[in-house]
Amino acid sequence: MQEFAGKVAVVTGAASGMGLAFAHRFAEAGMKVVLADIKTEPLSMAEASLKAKGATALAVRTNVMHEEEIKRLADAAFATFGNVHIVCNNAGVSGGMGGDGVWNVPLSDWDWVLGVNFMGVLYGIREFVPRMLANGEEGHIVNTASVAGLVTGATGGPYAISKHAVVALTETLYKDFKLRGAKLSASVLCPGWVNTNIIDSERNRPEEFGKRTDLSTIPPAALAVRQFVVDLIKNGIQPEEIARQVFEAIRDDRFYIIPAQPNILDMVDTRLEDIRERRNPTIVVPVIR
Repeated sequence: MQEFAGKVAVVTGAASGMGLAFAHRFAEAGMKVVLADIKTEPLSMAEASLKAKGATALAVRTNVMHEEEIKRLADAAFATFGNVHIVCNNAGVSGGMGGDGVWNVPLSDWDWVLGVNFMGVLYGIREFVPRMLANGEEGHIVNTASVAGLVTGATGGPYAISKHAVVALTETLYKDFKLRGAKLSASVLCPGWVNTNIIDSERNRPEEFGKRTDLSTIPPAALAVRQFVVDLIKNGIQPEEIARQVFEAIRDDRFYIIPAQPNILDMVDTRLEDIRERRNPTIVVPVIR
């Protein structure tokens, strides 16, 4: 995709972190931006920050776990601007570290994490892609996964599994577009440590999925991993750098976007080598996003 000025981008999880950085980068390229997020006040603030820079922006409060809300988001985008050219299915949460062993992770954690991280992406594809194909213009889908979708540890089962699913879904989407000769393409974003608030995702956990995880009940080993993650995130890549790489990947039609620290990239290479050599998985200290 080479032309951006005057085109339309939709970003979920747009009120903060990477999503907000994406929105600003698209606006800088002259695009009209539709912002979606579950939190109303931060979403309004994000919309105002774009408009203060002279951008055309529309905020639509959206819970990506519900396809009818994604449909409402799509309806608003197409009704307001006529077409959509870029969709960033970016909303995501962390969770599932409360169990001692993956077999003890509460089902409510699985439902919530997969509901946002995987089903939210699938719903975005279902509601936007058919209309984008029908309009016949050039466009691009970016689905946010993680390096946790390329490597695994011994903790964080729901998160890692949801991200592996996003990688597979996006590969399928990309191949489908190419085989049918569509003017659409796709990329999967697999970042390493990024300086965002994802570790505090449970602030947005709906009541129907149970109470927030009580950190005092987490086994010491899992709690140590969580603190390890907190420290690494604070020193992670800035969201604006991720947005730059995403924009360039869309422009260059590059599928894999993996902005990650060198040791994490080494982990990806090790896993690929394990598969090539048909050997048992290499056990490493978990350093996934």
